[in-house]
Amino acid sequence: MKIKYIGVLLIALGFIACESDDSTTMDDVQVDLSAGSADFSNYVALGASFTAGYTDGALFIASQGNSFPNILSQQFSALGSGEFTQPLMNDNVGGLLLGGNVIANPRLFFNGAGPAVLPAMPSTEVSNVIAGPYSNMGVPGAKSFHLLANGYGNVAGVATGQANPYFARMASSANASMLEDALAQAPTFFTLSEVGGNDVLGFATSGGSGVDQTGNFDPTTYGSNDITDPNVFAQTFTALVGALTGSGAKGVVTNVPYVTSLPYFTTIPYAPLDPTNPDFGPQIPLLNATFAPLNQAFAFLGVPERSIVFSETAASPVVIFDESLPDISAQLFPVLQAGGLDPLTAQLLSAQFAQSRQATAEDLLVLTSSSVIATLNEEYFNQLITLGVPAATAGQLAVNGVTYPLEDRWVLTSSEENSVRVATDAYNVTIENVASSSGLALVDLNGILQQASTTGITFDNFTMNTDLVFGGLVSLDGVHLTARGYALMANKFLEAIDATYGSNFIEAGQVAKANNYPVTYSPELQ
Repeated sequence: MKIKYIGVLLIALGFIACESDDSTTMDDVQVDLSAGSADFSNYVALGASFTAGYTDGALFIASQGNSFPNILSQQFSALGSGEFTQPLMNDNVGGLLLGGNVIANPRLFFNGAGPAVLPAMPSTEVSNVIAGPYSNMGVPGAKSFHLLANGYGNVAGVATGQANPYFARMASSANASMLEDALAQAPTFFTLSEVGGNDVLGFATSGGSGVDQTGNFDPTTYGSNDITDPNVFAQTFTALVGALTGSGAKGVVTNVPYVTSLPYFTTIPYAPLDPTNPDFGPQIPLLNATFAPLNQAFAFLGVPERSIVFSETAASPVVIFDESLPDISAQLFPVLQAGGLDPLTAQLLSAQFAQSRQATAEDLLVLTSSSVIATLNEEYFNQLITLGVPAATAGQLAVNGVTYPLEDRWVLTSSEENSVRVATDAYNVTIENVASSSGLALVDLNGILQQASTTGITFDNFTMNTDLVFGGLVSLDGVHLTARGYALMANKFLEAIDATYGSNFIEAGQVAKANNYPVTYSPELQ
């Protein structure tokens, strides 16, 4: 059975940056800019991918120029701050090489139907170290404890996953830690942003399975994908802030947003199987008849909620594997056999659907599942052929999300999503307490994302939301922000700085302007 999955058609309009009025007047009244009690003369940014300027699935020169720390440094420069340095990539292609081999893909671009990988070759070689330290110490993929880890930037450890390629090309030495390189610059002001985000993000993007779906370096799935223990996070975050403020520096920290509100988890519907699809609709009666004996067995065993039924009038949910369900294969086999199925078929179905169900609205399908749903699971198909199952039958039993339960890595179940939220809440309690006790400014990234994902958030004349491609806030990779999103983020930092340290960036109009920052990058930009 061949079924063609029709995903969500993505339509976007790229906005080209244009000049805007940077006047520091309010209602024609000149307002003198003041730093308040803060000293911005030596600003250092410490964090992960957001800090680095990662967007559209990659890091590249233009995205680094539009990173929120670089945007902040431009506002600080009005008060005479020093030069803000960044470990620039080689080009605007993005991606990484290690020993000439591609270990991270080029950036994404919008091809008229959806995100696609730029057809170009990366030129940034990780082993060509441009030793820092740099003002922007943002390292894509870094979890909270990585910021303290010596050797996290050792080129020799990149191939084995013991070191991070982005830090390896910028670390001051092979044994340096991110925090050590930040402190070596004696910052007078710092930002510590999205620390804790990667501590839950890798688990979430891998569907709670820990499986890297990309086959190359991906900062959302770098290293172990287990959720970091909140106690470990608390110790780490407290140590980071203590070290950064130890010499009297002031700064801003952010809390951690609910990553499951990002379009990486909200774009693909849980019920994408459309009966009007000519490759699927005509198959529905046969599918329902095929699943009838299995559904009867589920009812007999007292688990009718596991029944699989496809609607002929409305879109149907995909069939998923749910590891939280009890494995009933031992009970299912004799019931199916007693119902008239031959031993091989009963054995296959009892193993295949022992922990399965149709998805519900509480389940989140990850963005990459769109390329898998309703396609042939070749691995399982080949297993069936090896067992002597005829090719036609094997094909019918191996359709991802239809007759073969969608694997764990493509779905974040409600229980797994709850694990992410519980950890995030615990991280945020720590962050709020440490920020308060240390007298630091705090940016509510979680609240900002929640507003954007519900009502939208206004930035100058634009209302941005978290829709993939055309929402304006989140880039094509479904996780990281657009340049305009980072500009909005920079302004939220300025608001927090004003409120905590008595500066007046907002009142003086010393802020980023939405029109100066694009939401898409042209594929010609290389």
